[in-house]
Amino acid sequence: MDDEVYDAYREAGALARKVLRRGAGLVKEGAPLLDMVEETENMVTKEGALLAFPLNVSFNEAAAHDTAMPGDERIFARGDLVKVDLGIHVDGYIADTAMTVDLGDHGPLVEASRAALEAAIGAVRPGVVTGELGTIIQAAIEEHGYKPVGNLTGHGLDRYDLHGKPMIPNVAMNGGTVLEEGMVFAIEPFATTGSGKVTEAPRVEIYKQIAARPARLPSAKRILETARPRRGLPFSRRWVPGDKVEIGLSTLVRNGILHPFPVLHDVPGSFVSQAEHTMFVTEEGCEVTTR
Repeated sequence: MDDEVYDAYREAGALARKVLRRGAGLVKEGAPLLDMVEETENMVTKEGALLAFPLNVSFNEAAAHDTAMPGDERIFARGDLVKVDLGIHVDGYIADTAMTVDLGDHGPLVEASRAALEAAIGAVRPGVVTGELGTIIQAAIEEHGYKPVGNLTGHGLDRYDLHGKPMIPNVAMNGGTVLEEGMVFAIEPFATTGSGKVTEAPRVEIYKQIAARPARLPSAKRILETARPRRGLPFSRRWVPGDKVEIGLSTLVRNGILHPFPVLHDVPGSFVSQAEHTMFVTEEGCEVTTR
């Protein structure tokens, strides 16, 4: 990895840290979700960077892949546990970071994911196997009295690629990828009061283009005009102008041109917390770009 690439990762990390703090500060009882999401996303472009994915804001038992809908009327309420997950890229080099905002009395649950993240970061160095990080994450979360979400993982980051190798498990496992100097990835523990497994909800707000084929429907063409400049990075249904967007999306998914990301959630009535940082492996440990 040359100096220009390192600098791009560092710049993206610094901006992501700055914007995440500001955006999370907008999560207040009575505040509209749509206003918070749009204001935070606009902060990224004002800082001269680009979004790596739509701002994820997931409530309570929802863990990931939720964002504001067009015309969304949801409002943050007392008792909510809100995950704010932000991805920024500079010339395709990505910083992915998240925190949990507690509008209730979920402090120990928030601390569980945060403590697991810090424990895992402390173990990152060349030669460590990713399964060892999962063991550390699971132990830290269980020590706080909660369950890790076993079917969500951290992930490698590459240029315009959000989910590459290595995969960083949130539960103990044997083996895995041996960490090497220069690897870039995000570690993101999820702690839950529920089952420890997320499933897909019917609602989908986020998509990415996975094939370059023409479309006939005008609405599908408009969607691809939004998707193509993303170079495979996800986009929000909310970003597509015009009408009949749902028809265009369903057609493109059915034809294998778009991949949908349904909202992921644990059992109803449960609460999930999340913490996440991006880092690259150095000779003696790691440098956290988003801390």
